[in-house]
Amino acid sequence: MHPTHVHLYPMSNSEPSTLDKKRLSLRQKWHEIIFGHHTKEGKAFDVILLWAILLSILAVILESVSEIRLKYGAILTAMEWVFTILFTIEYILRILITKRPIKYIFSFYGIIDLLSTIPTYLAVFFVGPQFLATIRIFRLLRVFRILKLTRYMGESKSLGQALLASRAKIIIFMGVILSTTVLIGTLMYIIEGSYANTEFTSIPRSIYWAIVTITTVGYGDIAPITSFGQFLSAILMILGYAVIAVPTGIVTNEMAKHNSEQTDCPRCGFVKNDGDARFCKMCGEKLVD
Repeated sequence: MHPTHVHLYPMSNSEPSTLDKKRLSLRQKWHEIIFGHHTKEGKAFDVILLWAILLSILAVILESVSEIRLKYGAILTAMEWVFTILFTIEYILRILITKRPIKYIFSFYGIIDLLSTIPTYLAVFFVGPQFLATIRIFRLLRVFRILKLTRYMGESKSLGQALLASRAKIIIFMGVILSTTVLIGTLMYIIEGSYANTEFTSIPRSIYWAIVTITTVGYGDIAPITSFGQFLSAILMILGYAVIAVPTGIVTNEMAKHNSEQTDCPRCGFVKNDGDARFCKMCGEKLVD
């Protein structure tokens, strides 16, 4: 008979202790509240966050009105500091509870969350940066998640992919437009610059006029006075319609090509399904024929 082995040493600490389990459970709970949106607590947190963002932006906008700032400036400043501190705490919590802090920090929402807190702190040392807090408006994009509009995010992805696919054509087109405005601006300076009461006092100012004219903005602060200058203006105005029509046609063509090759899932918004696919690769939802 072999002697019975008795454990004379304590068991290994490889298994988490009760305290570690509680900490892990608490971290998971907070992660579900802050990053999740399926639970009642997560939805409540997102709704409160959205209202806080809206109120903070409203406070910044109202503070820019001199009459309101003179009367309620102290209250608006206090509100801005309260919101900034809350957003800072939220940002730190997001870093602490996420499994991949670096991924969150450098993500779109992570960068926006950080930038939304900086302006108020900069206002302590400089005048004016607090108004940049309106960048918080981008945080409202979380409304797609809260209102279960994720399926429509596929449309924005489709537009982004179309813009990316047509970037070469758009860059070439914009290069042609830039060259045209420089040339016509120079011609207008030659034509109009010799007159004493001219507003085309330099080539850069003439190029500015050409850009304003070809984009059909038409401020009217600079106008030609000669017949030839007015004729050249008319040609530039007509070319201005191409500035709007051509890029729109390029992007629309790419979107049509993208939609013909791929099918978006109506449930999860996945946009990389094959055109002849019957079910979504991501969630298995039946695709609309």
